[in-house]
Amino acid sequence: MELAGLKGSVALVTGAAQGIGAGIAAALHAAGAQVAMADIAGDKAAAFAGTLGDNGNGGDAFPLALDITDPGAVADAVARIEARLGAIDKLVNVAGIQRLAPLVEQTLADFDATVAVNLRGTFIVTQAVGRRMAQRKRGAIVTVASNAARVPRVRQGAYCASKAAVSHLMRVFALELAPAGIRVNTVAPGSTETEMIRRMVAEMGYGPELIGGSLEKFRVGIPLGKNATVADVATAVLFLLSDQAGHITMHELVVDGGGALGA
Repeated sequence: MELAGLKGSVALVTGAAQGIGAGIAAALHAAGAQVAMADIAGDKAAAFAGTLGDNGNGGDAFPLALDITDPGAVADAVARIEARLGAIDKLVNVAGIQRLAPLVEQTLADFDATVAVNLRGTFIVTQAVGRRMAQRKRGAIVTVASNAARVPRVRQGAYCASKAAVSHLMRVFALELAPAGIRVNTVAPGSTETEMIRRMVAEMGYGPELIGGSLEKFRVGIPLGKNATVADVATAVLFLLSDQAGHITMHELVVDGGGALGA
């Protein structure tokens, strides 16, 4: 079944140069959306956008460099996108960073950077786009959080805290934007086959326990016995953006193979 409400829409995806963000941008493009692909690595976003080409379904890709922690840059980017593609109908917040360290050893700089991108940056973008959506009384927003917001994990304290804050921030956005008919939801992936998870596995020294779990490393396993693919996460995001999810808001859809044990 084709998801309604995506073809011809205008979508902004942050963190769109690689990983989950790139997968979501590609899926929206394939569904016929006009996709603004924003990333701090603008050259990578442009290179990836160039691979999408004409899919025969009307989709367009507009790459741009964007630091989501800069309110002025975000305001300018949103204005440029709407001048180029039209009013933004869909927003997908994906941009995020992870700095691994035990909390008692975490540098303040790394903690602040994690919060600045994952929480503050997501707030800045959602506020900038949400204001415009509220004026038009239409739109759908999905933010990629993490099941790390639900399960404490060693050496990921700043990341866990920032993602937990993002999840609740989106619930408040959902509550406040609901009178304007705007839906706001989150998708919480677990371990997903991306460059971020590969870096984490290398730094944490994980082997089979990534899937199987480890009491010694306080690591919960994945009951389905596999990592998620980027496509698994993108499918969940597109559903929540679509008209089929027209009565769903303030919801968090966990895509982790059971890794958070339903927490």
